[in-house]
Amino acid sequence: MQEMSSDEESAAAKDQLGSLFLFSPYKMGGWELKHRIVMAPCTRCRAINYVANEALLQYYSQRATPGGLLISEATIISPQAAGFPHTAGIYTAEQVEGWKKVTEAVHAEGAIFICQLWHVGRASNSVYQPGGESPLSSTNKAISERWKILMPDGSYAPASRPRALAADEIPNIVKQFRQAAINAIQAGFDGVEVHGAYGYIIDQFLKDGINDRTDLYGGSLDNRCKFLMQVLDAVVEAVGIERVGLKVSPTVYCNDAHDSDPSALSLAIVKKLNKFQESAGKKLTHLHVQAGSLTGGIDEKEAEVLRKMRETYQGTFMVCGGYTRESGMKAVAEGAMDLVPYGRLFISNPDLVHRFRINAPLNQYDYTTFYTQDPVKGYTDYPLLGQHI
Repeated sequence: MQEMSSDEESAAAKDQLGSLFLFSPYKMGGWELKHRIVMAPCTRCRAINYVANEALLQYYSQRATPGGLLISEATIISPQAAGFPHTAGIYTAEQVEGWKKVTEAVHAEGAIFICQLWHVGRASNSVYQPGGESPLSSTNKAISERWKILMPDGSYAPASRPRALAADEIPNIVKQFRQAAINAIQAGFDGVEVHGAYGYIIDQFLKDGINDRTDLYGGSLDNRCKFLMQVLDAVVEAVGIERVGLKVSPTVYCNDAHDSDPSALSLAIVKKLNKFQESAGKKLTHLHVQAGSLTGGIDEKEAEVLRKMRETYQGTFMVCGGYTRESGMKAVAEGAMDLVPYGRLFISNPDLVHRFRINAPLNQYDYTTFYTQDPVKGYTDYPLLGQHI
């Protein structure tokens, strides 16, 4: 057997040390995680008629590990919250019953399962809205035609012009988030993650590139954060702060969501969360930040914002941004985050945790199957290590 060179030995030792960090236990609220690898939420469009089904049961249970954390696909909180075909909902009794079977299967594998609560706001088309009405938002401004909406037939079309919510309508959306959280716990989820990212309804209030309101929900940073904090307050009151997390993307440009000062917005959000936690006497389960772009990584300017958020936020911190095994190990080892969410790599590697543990090759994902309705192809048929299709 050929001996390793000193450089190879050094690289192997470094990899082993990094792996120790990635596979070290972590206490997240009341949950004891056995490793730092998180399954990030990924829209997959397999919940036919908005109800979780056997395909979802197979998909999530395949990716569950003892002591692992899974965050569900974005799950709509009302009929008006939809903007994709066949995305799972959590607002009817049938949907709750559908999810119960999925959560039971995930728990049978020993994993922790969180439901991401979602309202797309203006990132929709009237075809998805009850009665063909306009989508709801903070604004009457439409998303530019650079961004397209996936239609039920698989084609893409522009987003419909939204209708700005009147101030007295906003509490109803808050109530929908609250009830969805209650429903999620009833369905067996261990907790919920409020989706405040990617240019969806909460982000449409947060970012001044969208929010053009002149009432108490627009203008200043305090006003633009008001809707987010009202949602969090209602959800926490309903299910307990120890079951609630948040996802935001203050630096990400998606669905025409941009802000004139992402750094200031980021720190405003974090400081409000810290104050909220201090007042509650307990912490949220986590703050989940989406960073980078779909075609590129995290640049230095964005990385600096993330460093400031990490330094300021008083709680569990994770960043989803195209991390690899190696960059994820480095991020945890250096304290840049506590947990590392992986999205696309989990899509094509149901045994991603095992592959990362032994540094095995990964399956490549097939983007053309991300948003189809096939319950198997590109969904539950990615092979485990050692299997062949």
